[in-house]
Amino acid sequence: MITRILKQIINRDLSLNKTIILLGARQVGKTTLLNELCANEKELLVFNGDEPDTRELLSHVTSVQLKNLFGKAKIVVIDEAQLIPDIGISLKLITDYIRNVRLFVSGSSSIELANKINEPLTGRKLEYFLYPISFKEMVNHHGLVHEKRLLPTRLIYGYYPEIVTSPGREIQLLKNLAGSYLYKDILSFGEIKKPVVLDKLLKAIALQLGSEVSYSELGQMAGADKETVERYIDLLEKAFIIFRLNALSRNVRNEIKKGKKIYFYDIGIRNALIGNFQQFDLRTDKGAIWENFIISERVKYLNYNGFYGSYYFWRTTQQQEIDFIEEQDGKFSAYEFKLNPKKNIRFSATFRNAYNVITMKTITPANMEEFVVYSK
Repeated sequence: MITRILKQIINRDLSLNKTIILLGARQVGKTTLLNELCANEKELLVFNGDEPDTRELLSHVTSVQLKNLFGKAKIVVIDEAQLIPDIGISLKLITDYIRNVRLFVSGSSSIELANKINEPLTGRKLEYFLYPISFKEMVNHHGLVHEKRLLPTRLIYGYYPEIVTSPGREIQLLKNLAGSYLYKDILSFGEIKKPVVLDKLLKAIALQLGSEVSYSELGQMAGADKETVERYIDLLEKAFIIFRLNALSRNVRNEIKKGKKIYFYDIGIRNALIGNFQQFDLRTDKGAIWENFIISERVKYLNYNGFYGSYYFWRTTQQQEIDFIEEQDGKFSAYEFKLNPKKNIRFSATFRNAYNVITMKTITPANMEEFVVYSK
């Protein structure tokens, strides 16, 4: 069993007696984590929003009906809660009127769940985000040396739990994951009018990995207008499939002001979308793969460690650029990502002179543990 970092964090916070909201893409291990958190509880009730009878039981109900439904249960788990109509009201009734119940709620999309629970549960909930397994979690599981040996495999197949625990079956499982199952929630909410456009858009994003994206260009590749592309990208982000990195633009006159890069939370999904599982050393896109991989690992690390700042990339019209910038409390850390540890990187003096920079570092496979395992 691979121990998830979030398990310790949630266990620490249980004493606050808040409703626990666990978000994350499908198949990242939310149900497994909830089962572990509740493993020693005998008086436990589990509901799954994927089931039609569960949706009927938990929507449009009164507090009296909920009390009768829960009986003597001390722990109630509601999985895939975003699929249950009016779940926010039901959760509010539980937290307000059934005080002896500890509530755990999971969702694989913030599209509906956030809208339904934010206002009803104001001040009553703690939200957590579960990513695919992280490099650090695997280092904790079987050691740094072993995990670094597996890095070429991780850069192709990624870190979804089922992929990590099923060596030899990665391609078959990733093809299944990268199909419509991954964005099932978006399709079920009726927000996507043309699923074929969604498929083309995801492939177009995957092919432009590591580059600034233009919504107009993506639209041409996917056969959609700019507004549709922007709306679909927003939905894909809310379904935890991709995330956007904005350009930092503040102090330098020639900074790119509205640039965006798009990365995948899991590099295996990206490779499955373009149907390329060629071994890492032979690939022409290995620089982009490394950039996506290490940025997504850093995002996992930062969020599990309570980072409250922002992150960006930086570029000027003169083509000066930095791959990844972190800002917290007005201080900036700048990182470049390279595969070759011997390549000497000179950071932009323009950036250094314009911002309060405390760190400038190049991250390669040779020193990645400083960035995503042991970083201060």
